[in-house]
Amino acid sequence: MPDPESSILETPDGSRTAYNARFGEAYGSRHGAAAQARHVFVEGTGTHQHPAPRVLEVGFGIGVNCRATLAQTAQRGAPLDYLAYEFDPAPAEVLQSVAAGQEGADHPAWQALTARWPQPPLEVNAGGARVQVMIADVLDADLPEGWATALYLDGFSPTRNPEVWTPEFATRLFRTLAPGGVLATYSAAGHVRRALQAAGLVVERRPGAPGKRECLRAVRPT
Repeated sequence: MPDPESSILETPDGSRTAYNARFGEAYGSRHGAAAQARHVFVEGTGTHQHPAPRVLEVGFGIGVNCRATLAQTAQRGAPLDYLAYEFDPAPAEVLQSVAAGQEGADHPAWQALTARWPQPPLEVNAGGARVQVMIADVLDADLPEGWATALYLDGFSPTRNPEVWTPEFATRLFRTLAPGGVLATYSAAGHVRRALQAAGLVVERRPGAPGKRECLRAVRPT
C-alpha cells in the first residue's frame, strides 16, 4: 500500500492539499489551498457574513473548505449547518496530514469528524456546528430543496469530472439553494457559466484565487 504521506502537497500560502491519483489532479489549488477556500467559497458565497449559514458542498475532498468555514464561523460565533457529499473518501491519514496545524483543525466538529472518518454515519454536532458528510454519489443523492444559503461546487475539473458540471446537474443545484442563496465555484469555464445561467442563476465573474484569473459566483433570485 502506498504511503498516504506521499500525496501531500505544500502550497505557497503555507497550507496543504493532496494529489488524487484517480483523477490525476490535486484536490485544491496548488497556488494556495487555504486561500482558494476562503476567497472562492467562504467569501464568494457571503458565508463569512451570514448570521447562520447552511452550506452544501459538492466534493468534500480533504475538507479544506469545511475547515475554513468552521474556523470563520467559530471566530464570529455564528452557528453553522454543513452538508457535504463525497463518493470517494480520502484516507483519514491524508485528511489529518493536510489539516495538521492549519485553520479549523482544532475545531471540535472537525476533530469529531476525523476521529470516525470514513465510517458512517459521518454526522457530528460540536462547537456550534453541525457537519454531515454523505459518502455517496451526489448525482444519485436526494438533495435538500430550497435549503442552502451557500453552495460550494468544488468537484474535480470539468475535463476530469464532467458529470458535476452539466446543465442537468446545474438545474438540480439551483433547486437546493434557498432564494438569495449563492453558488460559488473555482471554475470560470464558459460552458460552466452557461449551464448555471440556463438553470436560472444570476452569474457573475469574480477575480480568482491565486493562480486563477477568474472564478464564478451565481445567485438564486429571490
